[in-house]
Amino acid sequence: MAMDYQLIGQRIAARRRQLQLKQSEVEERADLGYKYLSNIERGVSIPSIEVIMRLAKVLHTTPDEFLVGAELLPQNERWHSVAQKLQRMDEKHLMLAEALIDVVALQNM
Repeated sequence: MAMDYQLIGQRIAARRRQLQLKQSEVEERADLGYKYLSNIERGVSIPSIEVIMRLAKVLHTTPDEFLVGAELLPQNERWHSVAQKLQRMDEKHLMLAEALIDVVALQNM
């Protein structure tokens, strides 16, 4: 089975856009060189397995989603929305959000 690197790149780009992340943000988080992600997404560069793994981790999915199109189980939209907001927070705001979540979790609802 031949790998379709253009399709793999399209899947990576789709997931990145779904999370509303810029290429530069993903490159920084995955420790990739400048414009390397652009080349991968356009099918110009062939990513190593290590790079696929790092991208999957940064984009909160599995390598299968990129390689064969197998997505994680559908997530509740509210959960996804909260996760996107948390991703964009700095360390100080994440600590505050975590403390707030701890307080809410202790409430008997």
